[in-house]
Amino acid sequence: MTKQYLFIGLIMCLICTFTQLSAQIGGNSTYEFLRIPHSARITGLGGSAIAVMDNDINLAYQNPATLNPAMHGQLSFQQSTYFAGSTHGYLTYGHQISKLPLMVQGGMQYISYGKFTQATQNGIQTGSFGASEFGINIGAAYQLSDRFSVGTNIRTILSYIESYNSTGMSADLGAVYNDTSKNLTIGLTFRNIGSQFTTYDRNGNLERLPFDIQLGISHRLRYLPLRFGVILHNLQRWGILYDDPNQQDQTLFIDPNNPPSENKAGKFFDNAFRHFIFNLEFLIGKRDKEILFLRMAYNHHRRGELSVKGLVGGSGFSGGLGIRIRNFRIDYGIASYHFAGAVHHFGLTVDINEFKRG
Repeated sequence: MTKQYLFIGLIMCLICTFTQLSAQIGGNSTYEFLRIPHSARITGLGGSAIAVMDNDINLAYQNPATLNPAMHGQLSFQQSTYFAGSTHGYLTYGHQISKLPLMVQGGMQYISYGKFTQATQNGIQTGSFGASEFGINIGAAYQLSDRFSVGTNIRTILSYIESYNSTGMSADLGAVYNDTSKNLTIGLTFRNIGSQFTTYDRNGNLERLPFDIQLGISHRLRYLPLRFGVILHNLQRWGILYDDPNQQDQTLFIDPNNPPSENKAGKFFDNAFRHFIFNLEFLIGKRDKEILFLRMAYNHHRRGELSVKGLVGGSGFSGGLGIRIRNFRIDYGIASYHFAGAVHHFGLTVDINEFKRG
């Protein structure tokens, strides 16, 4: 028990330390593709699921501490149709080291932004060029006790945009507390700790990575096939509310002696709520051998950033389903980012061990 309390204390110290750092939210850091949900299940659950322990090898990308023996022999391929003709995919495999409470995984993430027209500053077209980015990932998890696990991912990053390129490396640190008697799981992860090695800027100015501290909890009901989860993201920074001037009411004449009052309480709660992701997952079938999965989630940060004033849309909402057929699991996820369109995500996971058993 002493080790467990020391571990919890260390994690709390790390949170306090990282909270003081100057962090960046979307658009102000490089390698933003690392934020994109990498699997159909994660897409359906709102973009994060760091506090779930089952046999889905894709969970270990966000929180490596979720790696466990049930993922041994799991091979998964995920593919999404992203915006403006972009395509995004992830391939991963999990393996247990014999005679050790150690699980490892390896995977590769990629995004292709398609073809772009190349032109001079005068608008004369000279051809076309492409852009793509890759993340090559290896990870491991170690079980400290029956309920505590820790893990890490190490990721090499390669980025190519026309004649410019950049390389870097990032690490994820994760921890999980899993109480099977209470169907309760708590997860903590420090994502994308790292730096660029070479930059697009030929002057060598380094850009920040999309660092993110996340804390999550999930609970599966005892008598209903339902798991609900709550994830807090970007804990390293309190203010993630973007004040869009286009969303503000425009007044032609303003009395300098009586300026319009600011709704500080509304901004406080809006900003606080943007740190939350809520998700539900229905698991239909025999426990640990479910055959049908239904998912839905709400991401308030996504809705606040991408919804359009005056238009009712589904921004921030997502959902999906999964079907298990013998050795295969097929997943589909859909996430609404903007009223102009949504992201569709497909996944196929194969249990290689079942083939070996014949």
